[in-house]
Amino acid sequence: MGVDKHILVIGDSCQDIFKYCDVNRLCPDLPVPILNEKKEVRNEGMAKNVQRNILSLGYSCNIVTNANWQDITKTRFVHQESNHTFFRADSNEAMPSINLADVDYEHKMIVISDYDKGFLTKSDIETICGKHNNVFIDSKKVLGSWASGARYIKINETEYKRSKETITSEIQEKIIQTRGAEGCLFRGIAYSVTKAEVKDVCGAGDSFLAALVVKFLEEENIEESIKYANYCASQVVTRRGVSVIP
Repeated sequence: MGVDKHILVIGDSCQDIFKYCDVNRLCPDLPVPILNEKKEVRNEGMAKNVQRNILSLGYSCNIVTNANWQDITKTRFVHQESNHTFFRADSNEAMPSINLADVDYEHKMIVISDYDKGFLTKSDIETICGKHNNVFIDSKKVLGSWASGARYIKINETEYKRSKETITSEIQEKIIQTRGAEGCLFRGIAYSVTKAEVKDVCGAGDSFLAALVVKFLEEENIEESIKYANYCASQVVTRRGVSVIP
């Protein structure tokens, strides 16, 4: 794709760490399993996971994110055989704020992957949407008028319920509501997904978002983009950990 400025991802990032363990016995003085670490896997997470999924689909993708993303970690302790997650431990590193001067509006599309950790405020997102006519938003924030300038808004079922009281009719028209194994909803139409053997849902939302914007960049057809995103997400969940679209 050369030096074309296809997609710019903006959002907070972290490092995902998976520690795969065996368990042979319980702790003698506490009712907890003793974990024996066998393997560790690290990858770029949150907004950087959206970026790496877009890159895996063959498009150029730049990112504006927190410089200390490697210090902000999500560490999951996982049973190696069953893939059961025992617990997750997060670091306490401070999340810096975005410098809006770093945003290059020459990209064909902008994707906001906002995990609501402090990198982006509602005002920041509203400003970005006001300066570009092709912004896709995926945010953990409760939706409001600040999101009305987006082209489309991807949101999961839990986040949708949390935002229901503040969603206007204008915003509702832009919402793509993902529902896991039930596919997603857009403008009252349900888009089903092929059933898959789910091994891990970590990062599936990032993969859905990446596939959605890539297909929309190719065809500018949101219905076909949703179908493609559903398909890609159903492939990702069949793999362990936070994986990219195959």
